[in-house]
Amino acid sequence: METLSAQPVTDFSAVKLKQHAAWSSGDYAVVGTTLQIVGENLCEALDLRAGERVLDVAAGNGNATLAAARRWCDVVSTDYVGALLERGKARASAEGLAVQFEEADAENLPYADASFDVVLSTFGVMFTPNQERAASELARVCKPGGKIGLANWTPPGFIGQLFKLIGRYIPPPAGVKSPSLWGTDERLRELFDGRIGTLEAVRQNFVFRYRSPQHWLDTFRTYYGPVQKAFGAVDAAQQQSLSADFIGLAQQFNRATDGAMVVPSEYLEVVIRTR
Repeated sequence: METLSAQPVTDFSAVKLKQHAAWSSGDYAVVGTTLQIVGENLCEALDLRAGERVLDVAAGNGNATLAAARRWCDVVSTDYVGALLERGKARASAEGLAVQFEEADAENLPYADASFDVVLSTFGVMFTPNQERAASELARVCKPGGKIGLANWTPPGFIGQLFKLIGRYIPPPAGVKSPSLWGTDERLRELFDGRIGTLEAVRQNFVFRYRSPQHWLDTFRTYYGPVQKAFGAVDAAQQQSLSADFIGLAQQFNRATDGAMVVPSEYLEVVIRTR
């Protein structure tokens, strides 16, 4: 009698360890700080109110954290990379903003149910390997009738295509879905099924502005963990090919004609009202 072979079980813990190593390498804060406007715009889309208790998940160096704190919210900023939290802490201190910083895993948040009025994440939670678990945690710690705010790169956008390009050189782990699926309305409704009162998703663009495509690549190769790790995982010949492909991608999206790099990258700005 024929038996069906069992589907392999994805070892999310092993994937997470590798991701942690990638995000801990380089210095993401150098890239992250350029994205500040996204956090500001998301906080405006959420219509934050002073005194609301806000949780920033996978906060990186604190763009959305600072934006919420500037609006007099009571903010808890979390990430599983302690060095990034230290960068966020230094920024908050420089501005005299009172923020609570805590190391925490987006898939296992150390907070009670319904602890926060608003839960947000900009280009952070989308990279968790266990997407269902992460979405469940965001919803769990958010109060009924509260808001979840997200900024997620879309599949056809520049960064979505960047990760697709990396995947041609380094295949993603089996069983792990693409992060850019968080940038689609359909996937978000799957992830938060049963927890959504309303969901508003607006396509926005963040514009990467660098001196040139080569300047952008040099910066990402030095400071942006996933790109740094991609170069470290291939041989010298493939590194040359990868460099050429990255430059080609930047030139494809580049709207500048003066040698500079001005590249819009589409992302989905999401506001979910929970049930």
